Amino acid sequence: MELTVKEIQAWLTDFTEKIDENKSYLSELDTPIGDGDHGNNMGRGMTAYQEAFQKEQPKTISDTFKVLSMAMISKVGGASGPLYGSAFMNIMKATKDIDVITSQEQLGKIIEEGKNGIQARGKAEAEEKTMLDVWLPVTEALKNNRLTEEVIEEAKEHTKDLVAKKGRASYLGERAIGHIDPGAASSAIFFETLLTNIES
Repeated sequence: MELTVKEIQAWLTDFTEKIDENKSYLSELDTPIGDGDHGNNMGRGMTAYQEAFQKEQPKTISDTFKVLSMAMISKVGGASGPLYGSAFMNIMKATKDIDVITSQEQLGKIIEEGKNGIQARGKAEAEEKTMLDVWLPVTEALKNNRLTEEVIEEAKEHTKDLVAKKGRASYLGERAIGHIDPGAASSAIFFETLLTNIES
C-alpha cells in the first residue's frame, strides 16, 4: 500500500462526491434526532474544500488536510464542523513530515490522532452514539491491518442501538434508539472511500 498526496487527494475527491450523493440520506438520518441538516452541512463543507483546493493546490498530505480542516471549520454548522475540523487538524499535524503512508498500521496511527481530536473537542466516549463510534473501531482495525467494509458498516449500524449521550439527540433519551447517528454515517462514508482508494 502506498498513499502519497495524489492518493490522499483522490480519496477526498471521492469523499466529496459520495457526500454529495448522500446529502438527503444524511439529513434524513438527522431529522428525527437532530436538526435535519447534517447532509447539507457536510455538502457545504466539502464543496468549500474543493474550491479552496483548486485555489491553493496543496502539495503535501499535511497541507491537503489543512485545507480540508479549514473548510470544515468555516463552513459546516452545528457540532460536525468543529469535530471534523479538529480531526483533520490533528491529521494535518500527524502527517507533517510524511510524504507517503506505506501501511494500514501507519495510517491507523494517523487516524488515531484524528480520533483524539474528536474526543478532545466533543468530550465523547465510546457507545455514546456519535461519530466516535465509527472512528474508534476503524482506528483499531487499521492498526491491526484489518480494516474492511464490514468493520465500517457494523460500526455505523451499531449506533442504531445506542442511547445518545451527546448533542441534540441526547435530549431524546431512549427515543433515539433505532436511529443511526448521522455523524457516524458520514464518517462511515469517509472510511469507505478510504478503503476504495487503499484497495485500488
